[in-house]
Amino acid sequence: MKQSALTYLATAVAGLFLTSCFKVGIDYASPTLKAPDAWSQSVVRDLKGGKGGIEDWWKKFNDPTLNRLIADARKANPNLEVAYEQILEARARRGVAYSQLFPDAVARADYSRTRASESLFFPPPDNPSNYFSVGFDSGWEVDVFGGTRRAVESAQASVEASVEAYRDVLVSLEAEVALNYVDVRTLLKRIKLANENIERQRDSHKLTQDRFNAGLVPEIDVTQAETNLYNTEAVVPELERQLTLAKNRLSSLLGGYPGTLNKELGGSTRIPVPSRHLGLGLPTNLLRSRPDVRQAERELAAQTARVGVATADLYPRFMLLGNLNLQSIDSGDLFNSTSRAFGIAPSVHWQIFSAGRIRNNIRIEKSRVRQAYQVYENSLLLAVEETENSLVSINKERTRFGKLSQSVTSTEKTVKLVKDNYANGLVDFQNVLDAERTLVTVQDNAALSEGLVSGNYIRLFKALGGGTEAVNPRSEKTITKADEAPQKK
Repeated sequence: MKQSALTYLATAVAGLFLTSCFKVGIDYASPTLKAPDAWSQSVVRDLKGGKGGIEDWWKKFNDPTLNRLIADARKANPNLEVAYEQILEARARRGVAYSQLFPDAVARADYSRTRASESLFFPPPDNPSNYFSVGFDSGWEVDVFGGTRRAVESAQASVEASVEAYRDVLVSLEAEVALNYVDVRTLLKRIKLANENIERQRDSHKLTQDRFNAGLVPEIDVTQAETNLYNTEAVVPELERQLTLAKNRLSSLLGGYPGTLNKELGGSTRIPVPSRHLGLGLPTNLLRSRPDVRQAERELAAQTARVGVATADLYPRFMLLGNLNLQSIDSGDLFNSTSRAFGIAPSVHWQIFSAGRIRNNIRIEKSRVRQAYQVYENSLLLAVEETENSLVSINKERTRFGKLSQSVTSTEKTVKLVKDNYANGLVDFQNVLDAERTLVTVQDNAALSEGLVSGNYIRLFKALGGGTEAVNPRSEKTITKADEAPQKK
């Protein structure tokens, strides 16, 4: 028995040595980042300067309400909680894979009482008889060729990919909250401007009515003024509908029902816009901070390790089985030395014929590696494209907003002058109509443009990765790549 135990131990030690020095499959190396040397200078010439770093980018808008909304969304958004649970699931799967490196041991305790038929054969001396047994069974597949370690490697990369997926959901959530908040402020401003124009046009209608009553102008001036007024009044209900939808969407993002944010979102018509000066850094820094790019790279690493898992099926599998029991037909003798029983059973299994199944599985996994690499490459292209698009959109929309603001100023002056001239009988009412209609249009377009400038900044921050830290506020845990060494349990 001692000699067998020593043989078992020697085999186990040899297996441990072998498992530490050999793994089949592909050793993963991170791909080299491919990115332009710099952003397009013609696009970002007005965006130079400022400090780098975009963590808590929404604070650059200097809007306390926006800060509170994003903080609340990080605490209560259901999609973010789903992404966090997926991290926990990936960690658990990693633990399952890691456990395969170690022996299994199962404790047993058995009892049976049997009675043999006396009509069929000579019954045993003790009839009925008892059987008592306690002990454990153990089994271990020695990972000689590294298939299990490749599975652990894949599971670890999957954990890291799930962390990046959480970050990606977080970045998208923050951007969506900010975009809907800007929509709310833009719509409130458009409604305010529309109501101001309605009051202005009511004054014009009263003016035409007074001049008609005095016999100074034809009735057509009155009807034209009414038509202009009614058309402007008809704009407000549609804007109010859009405002309600934007508020409802914000409530959902924060884990609430429609109407829960009406009080907090009412009032202010200020559209928040950050400073003109931003430090964007180099394109390679973007690619290192975008969670979707990092997720694609980690998924590529996970898939590369699965090639090794499939390749290990080409090689023999070494298993060590054993058991140690105490067995007796009398409970009083169960713990005597004579009741000991054991078994040791090393074995080798080798799939020598599978009709091409194993090699085709390897081909499948290698094809998936190539697919994962193309997904990674595409994520790099999209990252640079989205950033460049946001930069040019900011630049051009800012220019457009400046021109529209100048147009608003000149049109407001025109309206005042033409109404004074009409009141003095110097121009006909068509001039007033044209000026007031133009004012409604340019003021609304200017408010829309200001909202677009703000929205384009938000899209830029999202394209830049929105910061690198991902926190689950509800659990108060910081999720980082350092999570990383498997825990034995």
